Amino acid sequence: MPRFQAACAAVIAVLLMPGLSPVAAQEWNDARTMALVTRATARRARQLADTGLTDYMATALGSLTFLAQVGEGFPDPPRVVKADQIALEVYWRAPSYSKQLILGRRDTLLLPTDIQYHRDHLGIVQNNFPGIIRLGEGDEVRDVPHPLSAAGLQAYDYAIHDSLRIGIPGRVIDVLEVLLRPKDVSRPAAVGAVYLSREDAQVVRMAFSFTRAALIDPQLEDVAIVLDNALIEERFWLPRRQEIEIRRSGSWLDFPARGIIRGGWEICCYRINQGFAPVVFTGPEIQLAPPERRAAFEFDGPTRSIVPPDLATVTPEDVARVQAQARELVAGRALGASRRGALLAGSVSDLVRVNRVEGLSLGAGSRIRVGEGVQLAARVRFGLADQALRGGLQLSWSPRGSTRMDLLAFRELQEAGIVPEVSGVRNSIAAQEFGADYTAPYDARGVELRVEHGRGVPQAVTVSFGIALERTDSTPVAASPARGAFAQTLPVPRERAWRADVRVALAPRHLGGGVLDGWLAYQVRRRIDSAGVGMSGRATAAASWERPAGSGRLVLSSIGGVTNSPLPQDRMAAGGPVTGPGYAFHEVTGTMLLSQRLEWQVSVPFPSFSLGRWGRTPGEARLAPFGSVILRRAHEPDGHRHMDGFPGIGLGLIAFYDLLRIDVARGLRNGRWRFGVDVSRGLWRIL
Repeated sequence: MPRFQAACAAVIAVLLMPGLSPVAAQEWNDARTMALVTRATARRARQLADTGLTDYMATALGSLTFLAQVGEGFPDPPRVVKADQIALEVYWRAPSYSKQLILGRRDTLLLPTDIQYHRDHLGIVQNNFPGIIRLGEGDEVRDVPHPLSAAGLQAYDYAIHDSLRIGIPGRVIDVLEVLLRPKDVSRPAAVGAVYLSREDAQVVRMAFSFTRAALIDPQLEDVAIVLDNALIEERFWLPRRQEIEIRRSGSWLDFPARGIIRGGWEICCYRINQGFAPVVFTGPEIQLAPPERRAAFEFDGPTRSIVPPDLATVTPEDVARVQAQARELVAGRALGASRRGALLAGSVSDLVRVNRVEGLSLGAGSRIRVGEGVQLAARVRFGLADQALRGGLQLSWSPRGSTRMDLLAFRELQEAGIVPEVSGVRNSIAAQEFGADYTAPYDARGVELRVEHGRGVPQAVTVSFGIALERTDSTPVAASPARGAFAQTLPVPRERAWRADVRVALAPRHLGGGVLDGWLAYQVRRRIDSAGVGMSGRATAAASWERPAGSGRLVLSSIGGVTNSPLPQDRMAAGGPVTGPGYAFHEVTGTMLLSQRLEWQVSVPFPSFSLGRWGRTPGEARLAPFGSVILRRAHEPDGHRHMDGFPGIGLGLIAFYDLLRIDVARGLRNGRWRFGVDVSRGLWRIL
């Protein structure tokens, strides 16, 4: 087997050495391209008979993960709901017989769900698909002609785009990337690329998505698949690695929700031409192995190893490239469906909330599509305590998938803090019942132009720039809680100003053995009504990094900023469950501020109970001891500057699928013990 292992490992994972320069502009359906594609199609039609391959057996280890993503624009990485690990024994026999036995399957449930996968999700793709491509047993993709079939030659355009050289022991193989797009985007078709060996037109890789017409389920957003082959025994190109991503999206009141199925397979350990009897291939293609074989099978590693820490946060790059390439090859409208209009609500708190200014307030909105890439949205909110009507009108244009322009006219409550301290639902309950409002609102009205652009595949950096003419004012307390009393709001002066800001958000990425994400922003304000110097700046940033540490996870978070603005809404402020556990809300202020927090999360036993068909709650929770400190620079009235610190300690308990967090913390500098209950921060955007 050493020879096989060397070739199998080298074919894809080795060196993709530079070959010929890519074609500057694709020449679709030229003679050279069509000759290559026709050779590849003819080879597939012969079912590999001329290679001497009659049958094979292999093993495959794969994972199926169901993830969920919510919120307008899906601003946060998807969250793992359920993950399965599957072990297969794979058989193939010429011309096209396939059998796959499930030797083992184990799963871990991270959120309640009753999802059931289609049978063909539980196995690999054999022979690079048959002549007509189907996925999800025909419920997801159906009636798509294979790009390398007689029907495909009539249905697709082809263009040689690039050349690669793959090095294996004692041999270099030239591979040509051939782009493909449908001649008629209104019909079921694939969009992407096939990679063919220049020498014999064998399929080395297939990577494509599908047109909207190919997607049977109307809620399907897109389907992308990557099939990598390896050269086995230096003669046969057979499956080595496969990835698939299926995204469904829907909404209620235009509150977007997305479900994602990610599948990944590694195939190895081939045994060629074993002379398998036809009886091996009877029955369903994918089925369970006999009970005794499944009982004897053991996976490597503990069950929790099914879900790597970065599974949700780091998008598979190959799949992301397929999606991006498909958008470039055909118009976006041919890949996904869009609704004409819908009611609009970005979060639960957009519908109903309570704070000290508005009291109980109710909101709603609507969005309509008025042209290709153009949408018009309107929002309205009415506060029962202050009797004020607020809202906005927004015109959006997306000339390309990664760029968006918005023109807004608004009157709304804006927040003075760097980051939220609690979720919207918790704040409403605490404000109504106890007078504990963890918001710092002030009134703003005006017009704004904003441009947002994402870069990278997947989008590693998103840059947003805005310029606005606005008028700000303070918002007096108008509501009364059931118990206690509200603190006063910020004394924001009434004045007009030009405001410009830029914000850079980094997608989660690997760094130092962990996953890092964060954002930074800079704002400039030019006060029109100021008698003195009216220009000021404010820079803020936040970052989090987490990695395995011993039997648990280490989580490090940093939040801070600096300002030279004299305005109350631009001052740096910290204090509360996020920026200063153990201290009162925004108790610490200054011209420069840094909130640093270090937390270690470790699993501990926890009561488990049944949720019926939705599964069973985990029999463990996470205990999270943490320490924090606020560092600030403040200016005294006499002009003197000084630095000081506000340390704190605490203990958190994260339970019930990581949806609930209970904290107790104490500030060590004139602080006190504080107790809090909230939902996971990953859900704050939708609450």
